[in-house]
Amino acid sequence: MKAVILSKLGGPEQLRLNDVPTPEPQPGQVRVKLRASSLNRRDVWITFGQYPGIRLPCFMGSDGAGVIDQLGAEVSPDLLGREVVIYPAYDWGANTRFPNPAFRVLGMPDPGTFAEFICVPADSTFPKPDFLSWEQAAALPLAGLTAWRALMTQGEARAGETVLVTGIGGGVATFALKWAVALGARVFVTTGNAAKLEQARQLGAVGGIDYHLENWPKQLTELTGGIDVIVDGTGGPNFTDCFLTLKRGGRLVVYGSTAGNPTTGLDLVRLFFRQARIIGSTMGTPAEFAEMLRFVVEHRIEPVIDQVFELDEVVAAHQRLLSAQQLGKIVLRHG
Repeated sequence: MKAVILSKLGGPEQLRLNDVPTPEPQPGQVRVKLRASSLNRRDVWITFGQYPGIRLPCFMGSDGAGVIDQLGAEVSPDLLGREVVIYPAYDWGANTRFPNPAFRVLGMPDPGTFAEFICVPADSTFPKPDFLSWEQAAALPLAGLTAWRALMTQGEARAGETVLVTGIGGGVATFALKWAVALGARVFVTTGNAAKLEQARQLGAVGGIDYHLENWPKQLTELTGGIDVIVDGTGGPNFTDCFLTLKRGGRLVVYGSTAGNPTTGLDLVRLFFRQARIIGSTMGTPAEFAEMLRFVVEHRIEPVIDQVFELDEVVAAHQRLLSAQQLGKIVLRHG
């Protein structure tokens, strides 16, 4: 089969589409013939060596959707031929509050989804929503689940609340917007790009603000009346400014730090007098993945696709992600 291999570090240009042995499912596993996969920032970071525990060579990719074409022993024969979306990780563990030390994401060190086939545990496959294309289904797993846990589980967002999604454009942020709108929340975004703000409005955001503006937290607070839940994957110098927009009892959920650590300290008096919470979040459990897919079906939610590349265009796809110009998910089509 064909698979995308990273054998040395140095950026997306080091990725190669090579011939490798086709895997055979072990007991309890199924083999999925992948029809599409999608990129995450994790993939780019790995190519530069900016991710913990890198082991080379590795098969890249965490997100995938396809058809079960072979069964291992002890697997129900009813699964053969089923169209599925793959839960993008292994071994969360029994504690729903946080993953156990063995938890890991597909695509390094375990074989990933930028390939023609992948073998995974049977219980890591979930029925593909039938109204989604292969490309849309493949866009869901890692980013959709990360946004789901951040907004719904950790942020405890409710209909009628005001939600702020920072740095709109990436996959997780776009899913957080989609989930919050479908939930019935009032959604606002931050961005440094006027075109992305308009796209966010078209996706259901009430409005937003350019974080380059002077005193933007005050302007945003006046615009919104204050924020109940912030979903932030940026961190950096704007983190403490975001915190200033929270209402009493507000929740600031952090799932990433693409801009690094905050450059100034928090207003701790505001933190405790307002009963605010700052909560870390990453990925999610298989149960949350199933809940997310039920929500997708119930609300007929279609993921936002920025651009679709063929599998042999994987380098160009990673360069598109690296440019940070996208809004939504970048997807690979597998033939």
